[in-house]
Amino acid sequence: MSRPRPSTPTPGTTWDDDRGWTHRVVDADGVALHYVAAGDPADPPLVALHGFPECWWAWRRHIDRLARRFRLLVLDLRGYNLSAAPSGVEAYRLGALVGDVRALLERTGHERAALLGHDWGGVVALETALRRPDLVDGLVVCNAPHPRALREQFTLRQALRSWYAALFGLPRLPERLLSWNDFAALERGLRAGADGVFTDADLDVYRASWRREGTVEAMLHYYRAFARTAPRRLRAPNGPLDVETLVLWSENDPALGPSVLAALRAAGDDVTVRRYATGHWPHAARPDRSAGDIASFLAP
Repeated sequence: MSRPRPSTPTPGTTWDDDRGWTHRVVDADGVALHYVAAGDPADPPLVALHGFPECWWAWRRHIDRLARRFRLLVLDLRGYNLSAAPSGVEAYRLGALVGDVRALLERTGHERAALLGHDWGGVVALETALRRPDLVDGLVVCNAPHPRALREQFTLRQALRSWYAALFGLPRLPERLLSWNDFAALERGLRAGADGVFTDADLDVYRASWRREGTVEAMLHYYRAFARTAPRRLRAPNGPLDVETLVLWSENDPALGPSVLAALRAAGDDVTVRRYATGHWPHAARPDRSAGDIASFLAP
C-alpha cells in the first residue's frame, strides 16, 4: 500500500542530516527546489543533476569524495522528491529546466559552475551548456543522449532500445503502470543492468520519493515535453558545444547505444570519453573511479 509523502518544504528551509550534509530549499522563479550542499563554500562550485527515476540520492556515493575539492550542490530536479512538481507538461520543457540551474546558481551566489549530470540530468546539463555557456565552467555527462542531435542518434537500433519513451508519452496509462504494486516496474528498471548497485535501502529511499503526490506524473512529463519539441529539434541545427566536456560512458547500457555516444563525441571540439564496462549507471557502479575521473577533469 502506498503512503503519501510529506509536503514539499518551503523556500528558506534548511536542515542538516546525520551524514553532515546540509539540505536547503530555494525559490526558482516560483518553483521550490531542494538541494544538498557539501564542501567548502570557497571551493569551485559543482552542480550535480540526477536522472530518471532517481533523486539527489543518486550521487550519495560521490558527495564526500567530490566535496573534498568542490562546493557541491546536488539538486532534486523539479518534480522529484522534495522539489516542487508544477502541473502541466509545459512546466518540464528544457528551457524551464535550464532556468532551474540558472536560478540555483543565482540563489547560492555563484555566477558559474561546473555541471555533472546522468541520464535526464545529463540532458539538462548539456542543454544548459548549449543555451547558457556563460554559466558553465566544465561539463561531465554520464550516459545521457544529446538533446539536439536527434537525427544522428535515432537509428533503428536506438529506436528499439528507447521503446519505453514512446510508452511514457501516452496519457494516464504510464502513471498506472509505474505505480502498480508499489512501483515494482520502477524498481525492476533500476535493478536491470545496474551491476548490483542498488541496495534494498536505496530502493526504500526512491520509493519514498515516488510516493509523493504528483511525482510519477512529473517524471513522465519530462518525456512528454521533450516529445512535443522533437519535430522542431529534428529540423534545427545542433549548434556547437563550446564547453570542455567529459563523457563517462558505459558500453553495456541497455537503453543507450553507440549512436548516442557518437553524437556526443561529435558535439564539440573538446570532448573526452572515458569508457566503463558497466550498465546504465557507470558512476554509481564505479564510484571511486568515476569520482577520480570527474575531479581530475574539472580540477582548476
